[in-house]
Amino acid sequence: MRLLLAATVLASLTSSCFISRESSNEPLVKARIDALVVGTSTASDVARELGAPTEVVQLGRRSAWRYDFTTSKRAGFTIIVLTFLNTDQRSDRCWLFFDEADVLRHVGTTLEAGRARYAMPWQEDE
Repeated sequence: MRLLLAATVLASLTSSCFISRESSNEPLVKARIDALVVGTSTASDVARELGAPTEVVQLGRRSAWRYDFTTSKRAGFTIIVLTFLNTDQRSDRCWLFFDEADVLRHVGTTLEAGRARYAMPWQEDE
C-alpha cells in the first residue's frame, strides 16, 4: 500500500502538460497579396506591399520571389520519464514571378499557417 501511495505521489509531482509555439518570418496577409495586380504591379510595388522576400531566384532575365511564414504548435504530456508529444507545423508560402521588365506575371500562394493547432498526441485530427 505504501509503495502504491509513493508511486501516486511521485507521478503527480513529476507529471506535467505543456504547450509551445514557434514561428519564422512575418505572417503573409492575403489582402496584401490580393492587392497586387498581375500585368500591372512591379517588383517595387511588391517590395512596398510585402517587404523583402525570403528568397530571390534568377530565371535568366526573369526572376521569382518567395515569401514564407511558418508556425509550429506543440502540445505534450510528461509522466515521470515518458513524454507524449504532438507537433503541428503549417506554412504560408507565396511565389511571385516577374518578367524581364520586373512586371508581375504570376502569383501562387498556399496559406495554411493559420490552421496549425494544439492537440495531445492521442487526439483525432479534424
